[in-house]
Amino acid sequence: MTDGPILFVAAAALLLGCLLGPRFPRLWIALTLAGAAAFIAASAHILGGGEPWEWRGGFSVGGEQLHLRLDGLSALFLALLGVVGGAGAVYSRSYWSDAQYPRSAPRGRALWSALVVSMGGVLLASNGLHFLLAWEAFVLAAYFLIILDPDSAGARPAGWLYLAASHAGTLCLFGFFCGIASRTGSWDLGPMRDNAGLAPLFWLGLVGFGLKAGLFPLHVWLPSGHASAPSHVSAILSGVMINMGVYGLVRFTGWLPVPHEAGWVLIFGGAVSALAGMAFAVSQTDLKRLLAYCTVENVGIIGVGLGAALLGSEQGGTSWGGLALAGALLHVWSHGLSKALLFFGAGSVVHATGTRDMSRLGGLWKRMPKTAALFAFGSVAISGLPPLGGFVSEWMIYLGLLGAASSRSPAAWAAIPAAILLGISGALALAAFVKACSAVFLGASRGGTSDHAHESPDLMIGPMAALAALGAVIGLAPAPLWPSIARAAGAWRGPVGPMPWAVLALGLCNLVLAGLALVAAALLGRRVRDGGLKRAPTWSCGYAEPTARMQYTVGSFSGIISGWFSWALRPQGWSQRPRGLFPARAHRFERIPETVLEDAVAPAALGVLQLSTLVRRLQHGRLRFYILYIVAGLAGLGILTAMEARP
Repeated sequence: MTDGPILFVAAAALLLGCLLGPRFPRLWIALTLAGAAAFIAASAHILGGGEPWEWRGGFSVGGEQLHLRLDGLSALFLALLGVVGGAGAVYSRSYWSDAQYPRSAPRGRALWSALVVSMGGVLLASNGLHFLLAWEAFVLAAYFLIILDPDSAGARPAGWLYLAASHAGTLCLFGFFCGIASRTGSWDLGPMRDNAGLAPLFWLGLVGFGLKAGLFPLHVWLPSGHASAPSHVSAILSGVMINMGVYGLVRFTGWLPVPHEAGWVLIFGGAVSALAGMAFAVSQTDLKRLLAYCTVENVGIIGVGLGAALLGSEQGGTSWGGLALAGALLHVWSHGLSKALLFFGAGSVVHATGTRDMSRLGGLWKRMPKTAALFAFGSVAISGLPPLGGFVSEWMIYLGLLGAASSRSPAAWAAIPAAILLGISGALALAAFVKACSAVFLGASRGGTSDHAHESPDLMIGPMAALAALGAVIGLAPAPLWPSIARAAGAWRGPVGPMPWAVLALGLCNLVLAGLALVAAALLGRRVRDGGLKRAPTWSCGYAEPTARMQYTVGSFSGIISGWFSWALRPQGWSQRPRGLFPARAHRFERIPETVLEDAVAPAALGVLQLSTLVRRLQHGRLRFYILYIVAGLAGLGILTAMEARP
């Protein structure tokens, strides 16, 4: 069976799931998994060495002939969509069940299928008009999924913010594709690097795709959108949907000419996004908001890799540029799998406790050992630690930057500071996830719902374990995966060359490290079984009866780091200090605002609103004033014409 029929089967299965899913949940699961499996099968054929697939329909949509294309680059993203889309569907059967959400669960199934099939349409579209139609379809599906929870107070404002940001991005993309069509005479898409007049359109594409990807400071919708959505929706938003923006940037920087400054802007913008994302993440008390800001960081890492690739392409296609691009594309997968796993883990915690506030959690590893282990696994991967996938992809980007730094070219001036900023953001990522794991799963329960927590059902644990296994494969076997990554990178601007020896050495080192870790775990387990596990209270600081309130809080974990970045975070706090010899109570509250949104975007929007209110007063219905407006406008045009005509 060729790629075309497989893809049409996938689309048919997902569309049927959209129609039948609300009434037949088991059939919906089967149809969604069939569609996801078909996406994966078609992508695997292309990435395994098959010829790129291209199809032109015998009919038109919106006056344009349907044109679809699947090559190595789109196949890489389509396979990730199939994996996370299928895993999220299975996860949602227990997490967002009909028994608990009888009104929203059926609607959520239809919207999930619509989201997956429309994102598949974006990845396959090779016509600007059809790309925009599929783009707008998944934007709307994602909006209704964000506001799916009727009991969430923050869901609707987050949904409106997401919709406003998405339509601002869509407006930029409309101008982007209209610019291509006006200069080429066709909406058809494909390689056009010889048309130098298209280069300025890169800036429209950067804003449009950057808004969807969540690059700092275009990320304003992302923290609240990811935090307020149901956790399985957050997983596909962070693991796949933001990658639609990444796909657009990679695809059109490969197909179109770009300005000379594009590589510099992406590499510096990506490095700043990585650092700012983790500075905000480490200061959060909301578990899902921490994960959302981590997405901003990882999109920045991908941006650094793409920027380095553009700088290398300007020098005739250097090996370090190809390596940085390959690392960026591999990071799309390692981040997508890890972040979906972490949001599933956060959903498991919310499912068991009813809260995502880390200040109210603690000691969950005793009641939720599987969730704790899988969340810790995802934390190691997303922090870029060996021997998992995040380490491999980030190290490949570092190798590309080191190659640029040693090239004695202008690119070295971008590569060195970018590598330093990425190193700092990596350290912050480790601190953020040490904080998250320890505050949520370690220590003693802080009371409340944590005391009654329970392990999640198998339909939630199974997808988490599957994502963890795939993440482990990326870390332990990067060499066998290199040909697929090289084919995806080769669809950008040409072949990337043979596999560097460092990738093979990295895989071998990771295998050795994983083996040593397994041996150490086995020896430790044997010692515990033979000698028993001795329990004792933790150091009580001199208190006769220590309580859970005496343990570290999430604020104390990140207080020093937050202080370093207080100029950007601008924390807002209120405290009631203890008074007297025997104080009855003391309290401290601290909030990290959405700095860009609250201090830049919101005031600008308020200014536009006030200006529009003033302009609206000109519409008062008095004819003589309307005639005066016309006369004044004509007089102004006359003055301008006279000034231009004067020598």
